[in-house]
Amino acid sequence: MNIKTFLKFLLKTFFIFCFTFSFITLSVYFTLLFKPLYYSDINILNIEASTNINKEELKANYDYLITYLTNNKTEEFNLPTLPSSDHGKIHFKEVKVIFDKLKVMLLFSILVSIVGILINKRQKKIRYLLTSSIVLIVLPITLLIPFLINFDRSFTIFHQIFFNNDYWLFDIATDPIITILPQDFFFHCSLLIILSISIISIVLRCIYKSQYKKQHSL
Repeated sequence: MNIKTFLKFLLKTFFIFCFTFSFITLSVYFTLLFKPLYYSDINILNIEASTNINKEELKANYDYLITYLTNNKTEEFNLPTLPSSDHGKIHFKEVKVIFDKLKVMLLFSILVSIVGILINKRQKKIRYLLTSSIVLIVLPITLLIPFLINFDRSFTIFHQIFFNNDYWLFDIATDPIITILPQDFFFHCSLLIILSISIISIVLRCIYKSQYKKQHSL
Protein backbone atom coordinates (compact mmCIF):
# COMPACT_ATOMS: atom_id res chain seq x y z
CA MET A 1 0.00 0.00 0.00
CA ASN A 2 1.54 3.31 -1.10
CA ILE A 3 1.28 6.56 0.89
CA LYS A 4 -1.54 7.98 -1.26
CA THR A 5 -3.67 4.87 -0.81
CA PHE A 6 -2.93 4.79 2.91
CA LEU A 7 -3.95 8.44 3.31
CA LYS A 8 -7.20 7.77 1.46
CA PHE A 9 -7.86 4.84 3.78
CA LEU A 10 -7.21 7.03 6.83
CA LEU A 11 -9.52 9.78 5.58
CA LYS A 12 -12.24 7.26 4.76
CA THR A 13 -11.93 5.67 8.20
CA PHE A 14 -11.97 9.08 9.89
CA PHE A 15 -15.10 10.08 7.99
CA ILE A 16 -16.93 6.86 8.88
CA PHE A 17 -15.88 7.28 12.52
CA CYS A 18 -17.21 10.86 12.64
CA PHE A 19 -20.37 9.89 10.77
CA THR A 20 -21.07 7.03 13.18
CA PHE A 21 -20.01 9.01 16.25
CA SER A 22 -22.48 11.76 15.32
CA PHE A 23 -25.42 9.36 15.50
CA ILE A 24 -24.25 7.84 18.78
CA THR A 25 -23.85 11.26 20.36
CA LEU A 26 -27.20 12.45 19.01
CA SER A 27 -28.80 9.38 20.60
CA VAL A 28 -27.22 10.30 23.93
CA TYR A 29 -28.45 13.89 23.68
CA PHE A 30 -31.90 12.78 22.59
CA THR A 31 -32.15 10.59 25.68
CA LEU A 32 -30.85 13.35 27.92
CA LEU A 33 -33.41 15.83 26.60
CA PHE A 34 -36.30 13.34 26.46
CA LYS A 35 -37.89 14.36 29.76
CA PRO A 36 -41.01 12.17 29.28
CA LEU A 37 -38.83 9.17 30.11
CA TYR A 38 -38.24 10.48 33.62
CA TYR A 39 -41.80 11.71 33.99
CA SER A 40 -43.11 8.22 33.21
CA ASP A 41 -40.54 6.64 35.52
CA ILE A 42 -41.88 8.71 38.39
CA ASN A 43 -44.93 6.47 38.22
CA ILE A 44 -43.29 3.27 37.02
CA LEU A 45 -40.58 3.32 39.71
CA ASN A 46 -42.82 4.82 42.41
CA ILE A 47 -40.37 7.65 43.00
CA GLU A 48 -42.96 9.79 44.79
CA ALA A 49 -43.57 7.10 47.39
CA SER A 50 -39.88 6.24 47.88
CA THR A 51 -38.79 9.86 48.33
CA ASN A 52 -41.89 11.49 49.86
CA ILE A 53 -41.53 14.23 47.25
CA ASN A 54 -44.51 15.17 45.09
CA LYS A 55 -44.44 14.84 41.31
CA GLU A 56 -44.23 18.58 40.59
CA GLU A 57 -41.21 18.97 42.85
CA LEU A 58 -39.55 15.93 41.28
CA LYS A 59 -40.09 17.38 37.83
CA ALA A 60 -38.79 20.80 38.87
CA ASN A 61 -35.53 19.40 40.22
CA TYR A 62 -35.06 17.08 37.25
CA ASP A 63 -35.77 19.87 34.76
CA TYR A 64 -33.19 22.05 36.50
CA LEU A 65 -30.61 19.25 36.26
CA ILE A 66 -31.14 18.81 32.52
CA THR A 67 -31.03 22.56 31.91
CA TYR A 68 -27.83 22.83 33.95
CA LEU A 69 -26.14 20.04 31.98
CA THR A 70 -27.15 21.30 28.54
CA ASN A 71 -27.02 25.09 28.66
CA ASN A 72 -23.92 27.09 27.72
CA LYS A 73 -23.79 29.08 30.94
CA THR A 74 -21.33 28.48 33.74
CA GLU A 75 -23.13 28.65 37.05
CA GLU A 76 -23.06 26.94 40.43
CA PHE A 77 -25.22 23.86 40.73
CA ASN A 78 -28.19 24.66 42.96
CA LEU A 79 -31.31 22.52 42.84
CA PRO A 80 -34.64 24.34 43.31
CA THR A 81 -35.75 22.50 46.45
CA LEU A 82 -33.01 20.00 47.36
CA PRO A 83 -29.67 20.63 49.08
CA SER A 84 -26.35 19.58 47.54
CA SER A 85 -22.96 18.93 49.15
CA ASP A 86 -19.74 20.47 47.81
CA HIS A 87 -18.75 17.07 46.42
CA GLY A 88 -22.16 16.72 44.80
CA LYS A 89 -21.83 20.12 43.12
CA ILE A 90 -18.33 19.23 41.89
CA HIS A 91 -19.62 15.97 40.43
CA PHE A 92 -22.38 17.63 38.42
CA LYS A 93 -19.93 20.29 37.28
CA GLU A 94 -17.70 17.47 36.00
CA VAL A 95 -20.67 15.87 34.26
CA LYS A 96 -21.45 19.22 32.61
CA VAL A 97 -17.85 19.50 31.41
CA ILE A 98 -18.17 16.07 29.78
CA PHE A 99 -21.37 17.11 27.99
CA ASP A 100 -19.83 20.43 26.94
CA LYS A 101 -16.88 18.58 25.39
CA LEU A 102 -19.25 16.10 23.80
CA LYS A 103 -21.18 18.98 22.26
CA VAL A 104 -18.02 20.36 20.64
CA MET A 105 -17.06 16.90 19.38
CA LEU A 106 -20.57 16.44 17.97
CA LEU A 107 -20.45 19.71 16.04
CA PHE A 108 -17.03 18.83 14.64
CA SER A 109 -18.19 15.32 13.69
CA ILE A 110 -21.29 16.69 11.95
CA LEU A 111 -19.12 19.11 9.96
CA VAL A 112 -16.76 16.30 8.89
CA SER A 113 -19.77 14.10 8.09
CA ILE A 114 -21.36 16.73 5.84
CA VAL A 115 -18.11 17.15 3.90
CA GLY A 116 -17.70 13.37 3.66
CA ILE A 117 -21.29 12.85 2.50
CA LEU A 118 -20.89 15.47 -0.23
CA ILE A 119 -17.64 13.89 -1.44
CA ASN A 120 -19.16 10.39 -1.45
CA LYS A 121 -22.26 11.65 -3.23
CA ARG A 122 -20.13 13.25 -5.95
CA GLN A 123 -18.23 9.99 -6.34
CA LYS A 124 -21.48 8.00 -6.13
CA LYS A 125 -20.23 5.93 -3.21
CA ILE A 126 -22.72 4.61 -0.66
CA ARG A 127 -20.72 1.90 1.09
CA TYR A 128 -20.22 4.14 4.13
CA LEU A 129 -23.95 3.85 4.88
CA LEU A 130 -23.69 0.08 5.19
CA THR A 131 -20.48 0.24 7.23
CA SER A 132 -21.97 2.71 9.70
CA SER A 133 -25.16 0.68 9.88
CA ILE A 134 -23.20 -2.44 10.81
CA VAL A 135 -21.20 -0.60 13.48
CA LEU A 136 -24.36 0.94 14.92
CA ILE A 137 -26.09 -2.44 15.22
CA VAL A 138 -23.05 -4.24 16.65
CA LEU A 139 -22.49 -1.55 19.28
CA PRO A 140 -25.94 -1.82 20.95
CA ILE A 141 -25.67 -5.60 21.11
CA THR A 142 -22.19 -5.31 22.62
CA LEU A 143 -23.45 -2.86 25.24
CA LEU A 144 -26.72 -4.61 25.94
CA ILE A 145 -25.14 -7.90 27.01
CA PRO A 146 -23.17 -6.55 30.02
CA PHE A 147 -26.05 -4.22 30.91
CA LEU A 148 -28.46 -7.13 31.13
CA ILE A 149 -26.01 -9.40 32.94
CA ASN A 150 -24.98 -6.88 35.61
CA PHE A 151 -26.04 -3.27 35.12
CA ASP A 152 -24.84 -2.30 38.61
CA ARG A 153 -21.29 -3.38 37.76
CA SER A 154 -21.47 -1.73 34.32
CA PHE A 155 -22.72 1.47 35.95
CA THR A 156 -19.78 1.44 38.37
CA ILE A 157 -17.20 0.79 35.65
CA PHE A 158 -18.66 3.63 33.57
CA HIS A 159 -18.11 6.10 36.42
CA GLN A 160 -14.62 4.78 37.15
CA ILE A 161 -13.67 5.40 33.52
CA PHE A 162 -15.04 8.93 33.24
CA PHE A 163 -14.32 10.27 36.74
CA ASN A 164 -11.06 10.33 38.68
CA ASN A 165 -12.77 10.61 42.07
CA ASP A 166 -15.62 8.99 44.01
CA TYR A 167 -17.81 12.08 44.27
CA TRP A 168 -20.46 10.21 42.26
CA LEU A 169 -21.03 8.02 45.33
CA PHE A 170 -23.65 10.25 46.93
CA ASP A 171 -24.64 10.32 50.57
CA ILE A 172 -28.45 10.47 50.80
CA ALA A 173 -28.23 12.75 53.82
CA THR A 174 -26.23 15.46 52.02
CA ASP A 175 -27.24 14.81 48.40
CA PRO A 176 -30.87 13.66 48.34
CA ILE A 177 -30.92 14.07 44.54
CA ILE A 178 -29.69 10.47 44.38
CA THR A 179 -33.03 9.36 45.77
CA ILE A 180 -34.97 10.96 42.90
CA LEU A 181 -32.63 9.39 40.32
CA PRO A 182 -32.81 5.64 41.03
CA GLN A 183 -30.45 3.33 39.20
CA ASP A 184 -33.35 1.75 37.32
CA PHE A 185 -33.94 5.12 35.67
CA PHE A 186 -30.38 5.13 34.33
CA PHE A 187 -30.96 1.59 33.08
CA HIS A 188 -34.00 2.84 31.17
CA CYS A 189 -31.87 5.69 29.77
CA SER A 190 -29.33 3.14 28.56
CA LEU A 191 -32.07 1.13 26.87
CA LEU A 192 -33.41 4.24 25.14
CA ILE A 193 -29.93 5.12 23.85
CA ILE A 194 -29.46 1.58 22.55
CA LEU A 195 -32.93 1.61 20.96
CA SER A 196 -32.24 4.96 19.28
CA ILE A 197 -28.91 3.75 17.88
CA SER A 198 -30.56 0.56 16.63
CA ILE A 199 -33.30 2.51 14.84
CA ILE A 200 -30.71 4.75 13.19
CA SER A 201 -28.81 1.64 12.08
CA ILE A 202 -31.95 0.22 10.46
CA VAL A 203 -32.71 3.54 8.74
CA LEU A 204 -29.16 3.78 7.34
CA ARG A 205 -29.37 0.22 6.05
CA CYS A 206 -32.69 0.97 4.36
CA ILE A 207 -31.21 4.08 2.73
CA TYR A 208 -28.23 2.03 1.58
CA LYS A 209 -30.47 -0.65 0.03
CA SER A 210 -32.59 1.99 -1.67
CA GLN A 211 -29.54 3.77 -3.12
CA TYR A 212 -27.96 0.45 -4.13
CA LYS A 213 -31.06 -0.61 -6.07
CA LYS A 214 -31.26 2.82 -7.70
CA GLN A 215 -27.62 2.70 -8.83
CA HIS A 216 -27.88 -0.86 -10.19
CA SER A 217 -31.15 -0.26 -11.98
CA LEU A 218 -29.64 2.36 -14.23
